[in-house]
Amino acid sequence: MNAKVTVLPNGLRVVTDRMDELETVSLGIWVGVGAMYEPAEINGISHLLEHMAFKGTTTRSARQIAEEIENVGGYINACTSRETTSYYIKVLKEDVALGVDILADILQNSTFDPEEFAREKTVVLQEISQSIDTPDDIVFDYFQSRAFPDQPVGRPVLGSVETVKGISRETLDSYMKQNYTPKRMIAAASGKVDHDEFVRLVEKAFSSLADKKGLTADDAVYQGGEHRENKPLEQVNLVLGFPGVSVVGDDYYTAHVLSTILGGGMSSRLFQEIREKRGLVYSVYSFNAAASKGGLFGIYAGTGEEEAAELLPAVCDEILKIRNEIAEEELVRAKAQLKAGVLMSLEHPTARCEQNAGHLLTFGRLLDKEEILEKIADTSVQKVTDLANRIFSETPTLACLGPVSQVMSYDKLVEKLK
Repeated sequence: MNAKVTVLPNGLRVVTDRMDELETVSLGIWVGVGAMYEPAEINGISHLLEHMAFKGTTTRSARQIAEEIENVGGYINACTSRETTSYYIKVLKEDVALGVDILADILQNSTFDPEEFAREKTVVLQEISQSIDTPDDIVFDYFQSRAFPDQPVGRPVLGSVETVKGISRETLDSYMKQNYTPKRMIAAASGKVDHDEFVRLVEKAFSSLADKKGLTADDAVYQGGEHRENKPLEQVNLVLGFPGVSVVGDDYYTAHVLSTILGGGMSSRLFQEIREKRGLVYSVYSFNAAASKGGLFGIYAGTGEEEAAELLPAVCDEILKIRNEIAEEELVRAKAQLKAGVLMSLEHPTARCEQNAGHLLTFGRLLDKEEILEKIADTSVQKVTDLANRIFSETPTLACLGPVSQVMSYDKLVEKLK
């Protein structure tokens, strides 16, 4: 493993992963704060801040930020999740210093210009509207909200129209200064990068950043239930889920194996039964959405109004079957898929950069590939069966959107899964 970690005097952690065969470097700053840290009245502020960070600093305009990166053929972007916010750049190896300088500038010297702020709020509101108009997207927000009602983890990452409109420049500035602090930040780089030189660049750029006590995330308390919304759409979009596992738990990789067997590819049980045999759907899959404070295990499917009556009972049948029996060949195939996914991700510098930052934020250390592969290899039929019984015996969460009149009732769903 070529990864190295250095902790700066102010607590900011720096990790590099050298790949000598490349001529590029992926680098970024990962901040351990996201939507699940937000009070209800400012839901969406992490995502709005991510947008505003690119809209001008004391030394660069929004256009200059974009042009300086693109002048050297680079790429810059950002992403907000429930637990983290990331800002990342990809450049040629000789332009790493420029990348670090721009990241340091936007994360410490943003001005939140009033005109840019008003304009970008409108952009975010358009993004929220687009999400609402995208049923196979918004149904996941409904699912999350129903699984964790009235909790930060259950609120949408984008926020709502009302909360975003209510966020002021002063609140945004205060939120950034309170939470973008060195001990909850990771500077990561992968590619043709020299560790000592990257550390030197980061330390120089971020040395004045002082630590403060930021917001903390509440524990996620799963409740479950139903969100059913009848809309004049071509398809019913449906998510069925259960309380899942924590990313730091012993059964994290077991849950991934379970998800792969159930709905992780063309050979999975759901794909073969629901799509290939019955022809009920175009898209069906399962997912293991693990987080540091718990998670969700779920199944998504999109189907027609008439097919909806058959869909949920068929999905329930597959859930009941996997609780009782898993073939050894299914386990071997699922473990091979996961192993290949781990090794293939190591071929991409951006994925390695993101993975290293995520490991440091979540575990406080790096996990090497041998440790991960060993955890996958240790998964057994018994472990997967035990986890399936534990997960699928819990109260379900059902979110469905579209022409839902034929979808099995929630009470019948609960009864069938007993």
